[in-house]
Amino acid sequence: QLQLVESGGGLVQPGGSLRLSCAASGFTLDHYAIGWFRQAPGKEREGVAYISSSGRATKYGDSVKGRFTISRDNAKNTAYLQLNNLNPEDTAIYFCASIELVDIIPILWDCSVHDAWGQGTQVTVSS
Repeated sequence: QLQLVESGGGLVQPGGSLRLSCAASGFTLDHYAIGWFRQAPGKEREGVAYISSSGRATKYGDSVKGRFTISRDNAKNTAYLQLNNLNPEDTAIYFCASIELVDIIPILWDCSVHDAWGQGTQVTVSS
């Protein structure tokens, strides 16, 4: 059974940083692209970042470019999202999701195409 578990969320002050983790179980991530999405109260789920199965390709949502960095360690079956220079607009539940794609990433931020989703981790940016 494909399972993803996020961790690393929390409360942080504006300008602060967090590192989120996405650990996979029941399958290996080698043939999967990983995406991070977020959803704030009353808003639609928003694409944040993608990383290809090898890690060679990445893409970011416009609102996080230059502040967030996605990475992965296939040996640990885990993907990461480094969040820097956080602001209150980044407050949301952050989810990771997998899609079976070898060395490419999806063109669109389409939530419906993913094989598995984690349960989410809350990130709150507030002073």
